[in-house]
Amino acid sequence: MTAAPTVPLHGTSADLAREIENLGHRLQAVRESIGRVIFGQERVVDQTIITLLSGGHALLIGVPGLAKTRLVETLGNVFGLEDKRVQCTPDLMPADILGSEVLEEGEAGRRSFRFIPGPVFCQLLMADEINRASPRTQSALLQAMQEHRVTVAGSPHDLPRPFHVLATQNPLEQEGTYPLPEAQLDRFLMEIDVGYPDVEAERHMLIATTGAEQAEAVPVMSAEEVIAAQRLVRRMPVGESVVEAILKLVRLGRPETSDLPDVRNHVAWGPGPRASQSLMLAIRARALLDGRLTPSVDDVVALAGPVLRHRMALNFAARAEGVTVDQVIGRLCEPFA
Repeated sequence: MTAAPTVPLHGTSADLAREIENLGHRLQAVRESIGRVIFGQERVVDQTIITLLSGGHALLIGVPGLAKTRLVETLGNVFGLEDKRVQCTPDLMPADILGSEVLEEGEAGRRSFRFIPGPVFCQLLMADEINRASPRTQSALLQAMQEHRVTVAGSPHDLPRPFHVLATQNPLEQEGTYPLPEAQLDRFLMEIDVGYPDVEAERHMLIATTGAEQAEAVPVMSAEEVIAAQRLVRRMPVGESVVEAILKLVRLGRPETSDLPDVRNHVAWGPGPRASQSLMLAIRARALLDGRLTPSVDDVVALAGPVLRHRMALNFAARAEGVTVDQVIGRLCEPFA
């Protein structure tokens, strides 16, 4: 992932400002449409939309029954994306996701191989309980997520545009699972924690989902408009102070370059350069979602958790003392609060 170069604030054109304002209004309609069927998960919805606008992939962490699958289906509907779902199991093979070649015999008796695309050939793929898939199958998604293409029998096949993977994990049940390697975790732009809704949202959900009629999300954008929005995100200006905040925050999370005792004593390895790139794109997308012309340091602080959480590992001392990654990230953000 390569971040767009910093654009000076004084170089912002009126046309760009108008595009940002217009798209901001469309994205408000997206929020409202999703809010008709997803209750009490506004933060999760916003962070997932930010991931799509940034052109990245998201890892959703939450217990069953929190509308993760419904969210992906709703996003596909609202954004006009072709969505598919794969239920990961230990016996799932790479060909079950990527596709395979079959031998066919034509009318003239000639035999030839024909490629049958797998479910990965869509615009929005949900990999449900991705940590239940074997490492071999997990790695099959790696090229698709990074290069937007797959290779089957030595032949490359391009995936549709846009292409996003929204994977889920159950944090409670870990028997028979295969933890994702760090290299693949880094391919996810965000790790989004999906929590329980508050009591009012759960009351609304209880009434709305058990009646004779249920609300449906309505399409708001098309796949072409999503691609245009992703291009607009990369054109948005970012102030020098915000760039410095990103660099300082990420480098403070590395034991080798940090002067924070919590990091030096509790972090085994910190976020790499892809974290900085992800933050640069994500804060632009957050500003666009709110209809703002340019992101601020507050956006950096707000998105530090989901962008850095899966890119840092704690050492044994931290686990023994009960220190969590979110606590360490909170200390990283203190100088910018």
